Formats: sequence, C-alpha cells, structure tokens
Amino acid sequence: MAGYRKLGKTTDARMAMLRQQTTDLLEHGQMRTTVTRAKEIAPLAEKMITLAKQNDLAAYRQALAFLTKEDVAKKLFDQIGPKYADRNGGYTRIVRAGFRRGDAAEIAVLELV
Repeated sequence: MAGYRKLGKTTDARMAMLRQQTTDLLEHGQMRTTVTRAKEIAPLAEKMITLAKQNDLAAYRQALAFLTKEDVAKKLFDQIGPKYADRNGGYTRIVRAGFRRGDAAEIAVLELV
C-alpha cells in the first residue's frame, strides 16, 4: 500500500492541489476541507514550518519551490517560523466538523496550533 492517498486525481493535479491548499493554510492559519485532504496537507505544512525554522537561504528557496505565493513564503519565514522555534513538531491540528450536506463527505478544520 502506498504511503499517500490519490484523492481521485492524477499525480500532477494532486500535487498542484496539495501545494495550493498548503499555501492557503499557511496564509490564513486555518481551512475547512475533507478529512482525507486534511490528513494529506498536514504533513506538508509541518515540513514547510520545519524549513522556516532553519531560516537560511537554502531552506527559503526550497519553500519557494513548493509554495505558490512568494508573500506566503516570506510570512512563513518572518512570522510563522519564529513562532514555533521552541516547538518540536505538531504545528497543525485536525478537528472534525461534521458532514458536508451535498455529498455527506466528512469535513474537518485544519489549523495551525
């Protein structure tokens, strides 16, 4: 079994969606999405925050290569990284928030702790 979920998308579409949703999470601090998507986004966001804690040019460029907005990368390194400087992992939280009305998909709120 693979270590990730395909989410009904091709590899390119899935990676584009995960990059965008990770960027949105870091930009806004929280987001509502399905539980399965939240479980895929959380580790990517944690990795971006870990890069921000390194606070060097190589890490910044790695973050820029993944995130879709340059100002979010700047916010990540200027505000979010220092905020979690004394914390070793566990930067995100998934809170289940009921079911979506249209297709009964389970919804979760993914937020930065």
